Amino acid sequence: MFAKRIKFLRQSKELNQVQLAERLGVKKQSISNWENDNIMPSIDMLIRIADFFHVTTDYLLGREVTEPGAPEMLDITGLTPRQTEHIRLLVDDLRNNEN
Repeated sequence: MFAKRIKFLRQSKELNQVQLAERLGVKKQSISNWENDNIMPSIDMLIRIADFFHVTTDYLLGREVTEPGAPEMLDITGLTPRQTEHIRLLVDDLRNNEN
């Protein structure tokens, strides 16, 4: 799960592996290894990655657990503010039309 998520997050920020490596202070090979699911980053690096992308470490590790009755979360990572607002309007419209 980590491999897919870090690649998705990197691409959503329109960064190549070299650029992400520079921003995290690692070698490009580390990014490649993470994205190919060859190795996992250290705990400290996992936290740095989460901070960089403004996500939780649970998200990166695929540990999102939903309890029965809990609100469902929608991942809108990588969407523009305009796209995010459009989704909000759609949700509001669906809620209003449900009555």
